[in-house]
Amino acid sequence: MGYRNNKGNPISREEIEELNKKIAEIGFKIPELWNPEFLRSLPSSMPEVEVKEGVINAELITKLKAEFIELNSIEAHARGYAFQDFLVRMFDVFGLSPKKSFRIVGEEIDGSFELNSDTYLLEAKWQAKQSSEAELLIFSGKVGGKAIWSRGLFVSYAGFTAPGLEAFARGKATNLIGMDAQDIYFILEGKMTLQDALVAKARIAAETNSFFTSVYKLATQ
Repeated sequence: MGYRNNKGNPISREEIEELNKKIAEIGFKIPELWNPEFLRSLPSSMPEVEVKEGVINAELITKLKAEFIELNSIEAHARGYAFQDFLVRMFDVFGLSPKKSFRIVGEEIDGSFELNSDTYLLEAKWQAKQSSEAELLIFSGKVGGKAIWSRGLFVSYAGFTAPGLEAFARGKATNLIGMDAQDIYFILEGKMTLQDALVAKARIAAETNSFFTSVYKLATQ
């Protein structure tokens, strides 16, 4: 960091966040690099999005950021359910009328929410490895087995494999959009609202059949 600062090209917050994501994929964590104060001290290459007073409670967003970072300290066997609960609270803060996980005959759904009168089913994965095409196909099948207007959001903390994304986009028309840990962090940092991010992801999926477009890319286009 000192070398980069001396060269007039300081390390950005996004670079550290991407590094944290890569380290998490192999099951490690450097607590100092996740410290919110440290991250906020770094320059950002992304524009800030103003949070409108009365629409999104800034204090609740701050609590969500701390909770999201704290998830890393939870034991692995409990982390998946804690991640689901966190997502439900995040959707609630952003006014998306979430519902917690529910079970129907033969399968379990991690939750659901509403966006612009559309109902989205939720799949939440917290695992060290990136989610594969096979996992996408399973959830796509669950969504496809519901009402024809159902859609799905697949949230994978570690992201998605490049071959999986490519194969999934070519296989059939998608009924899913995707989100990863970096997307969540950028949303909680105010780079985009959750609603704007989901709408933009859904539009790109409709136009290109691309299941996943990062919030970083959406916010800097």
